[in-house]
Amino acid sequence: MTLRTSEAQDAAIERLAARWNVSKTEAILRAVLEADSQRRLEDDAMEAYARVSTRYRDALDRLGSV
Repeated sequence: MTLRTSEAQDAAIERLAARWNVSKTEAILRAVLEADSQRRLEDDAMEAYARVSTRYRDALDRLGSV
C-alpha cells in the first residue's frame, strides 16, 4: 500500500513512530486502531445515553438534568 502524506502528516507520523519506538508503518497502524477504538467508545457512550435518557426522561426532567 502506498500512502501519500503531506509534510505535516509525515512529521506527525515520524513523531508517533519515535514515541512508540516503532516503524512509521507500525505507527500508522497503531494510530488507526487507536482512533477506531476511541470512536467506538464514544459511539457506545452516546447510544447508552440515548437509551437511558429516553427510558428515564421523566425522572431526568424532574432532576433538571436534561
